[in-house]
Amino acid sequence: MKFLFLNSKLMGHGDEMLGEKLLAVFLKELAASDHQIDLIGCVNGAVSLTTQNGDALDSLKKLEAKGAKIASCGTCLDFYGLRDQLLIGSIGTMQQTVEIMNTADRVIRPC
Repeated sequence: MKFLFLNSKLMGHGDEMLGEKLLAVFLKELAASDHQIDLIGCVNGAVSLTTQNGDALDSLKKLEAKGAKIASCGTCLDFYGLRDQLLIGSIGTMQQTVEIMNTADRVIRPC
């Protein structure tokens, strides 16, 4: 199983606008590729990717259509006041994240 772990709405460190653009392009290229992602987990600031319209959400929808399951951290959604704004996927737990990280064949972490 391939697990895409997103812990930020940014890719890399530095300018925030550039980081958002880089992650959006990464997700777009991943969605357009032949690479299969089985599960996408969003924690901390990455929950904004599943709760706000934009290029990143469009790419996540394409990845979901290709079979990826998407889960956003419930604690994180509550912290940012976004639980009621979830647009894609389900609400996950840290227990699930620990289990998946320990059983996944590959964990991809671009953030």
